[in-house]
Order: sequence, then structure tokens, then C-alpha cells
Amino acid sequence: MPNCPSFFVKEMSPVNRLSKIAALLVMLFLTLGAPALALAAGEKPAETAAPVAPAVAPVAVQPYSILSGAAFGAGLVIVGASYGIARIGSCAVESMARQPEVAGNIQTAMIITAAMLEGVTLFALIVCIVKQ
Repeated sequence: MPNCPSFFVKEMSPVNRLSKIAALLVMLFLTLGAPALALAAGEKPAETAAPVAPAVAPVAVQPYSILSGAAFGAGLVIVGASYGIARIGSCAVESMARQPEVAGNIQTAMIITAAMLEGVTLFALIVCIVKQ
């Protein structure tokens, strides 16, 4: 931070470090906890007087490694997309501050770019989540 007062740098350094650690812990929990939660959601069949045959064939349970890989891939997609949108926003705000007369053009380009990034992110999430 070249133009910031020294007290600002001293005050914000622990906050930035703590926020990075918190974000890392949240992503670690989501990456490791999502497959466990997905596997724990099994349903027990309701007990009835007479057993009823299912109308469709039962779906085979996928191995744990495939589910954990899909959760890990989805987590990476979300992290990448959030980093990209954050960079787009920060650069756009910085550009608007430097040249306020072209703020409308910069904002339009920023929104279009963020929408395209979200479209690619949605496609990647669908690819990660869809079971084969």
C-alpha cells in the first residue's frame, strides 16, 4: 500500500492475515465435509405391511472417491470464480477512480465480463456435480 499512512498498514496486517486463515479453514471444511454430508443423507425405506417392488431400478451407489472428487472440483471452481470476479471488480473500481469520465463504459464491460465468468462457472459446476 504505497499511499497509505503507516498506522493503516500496521492495523490492517493482522486483519488480512486472519481473514486469509478464516477463508482457508472454511474452504478446507467445505472440501472435506461436503462428501461426508452427501454420503450421510441416505434414506431408510419406510416399513409397510406388504413389500412393494420399486417402479424403477435402484441406482447404484458411486464410490466415495468419485463423490469427493466432484466436491473438490466444485470447490475449486467456486474459488476460481470468486477470485476472478473480485479481480474484475477491483480493477474496474480502480479504473473508474483514475478516469471518472469513462466510468459508464468500464461498468458495462465489467458486468459483461462478470456475466460470462458466471456462465462458465455454472457450466463447470454442472460438469462436476452431474453423476455418471
